[in-house]
Amino acid sequence: MVNSLTTIVLAMHGVPPKDFPRSELSELMKLHMAMDHGHGHDTNLELKTRHNELEVKIRTWKRTSQNDPFWTASQSLGAALSRKTGYEVIVGFNEFCGPSIEEALSEAVSRSATEVIVITPMMTPGGEHSEVDIPEAIERAKEKHPDVTFRYAWPFKETDVVSFLAEQLSNH
Repeated sequence: MVNSLTTIVLAMHGVPPKDFPRSELSELMKLHMAMDHGHGHDTNLELKTRHNELEVKIRTWKRTSQNDPFWTASQSLGAALSRKTGYEVIVGFNEFCGPSIEEALSEAVSRSATEVIVITPMMTPGGEHSEVDIPEAIERAKEKHPDVTFRYAWPFKETDVVSFLAEQLSNH
């Protein structure tokens, strides 16, 4: 039986769907780069509005195994993690897919979770998503929901990652 008080948020990266219009993806990436690299404060409202429109469009794009095998695999991984742990799992994405990590955290709270454990398959330190973006989303969720416990099950011990990878060598 699934424990309704603890919910896992599986934090995945996310990729653009194969059938998303390339011109709009290119435009989104250019706007994203401008805002992420110190130009966000100087960006006019029209550009910010356009960025947000494209961000919503790509995150809400209908996903299938044909147009986004990564999304499909992420959902499958979340379902398998739920079966293995007995906890409800909500998959959230850093980029390109919905729900965002913040939306997944909010969804967990709306489903009456009193504890939310965030985990990611991003295994090595040094990545912006695992070291910055996910912790910042968790901190914002803690501020919004002080009565809920949020934990981030990361980083992984190097010895555990090495053991996992070495085991995979013998499986293939």
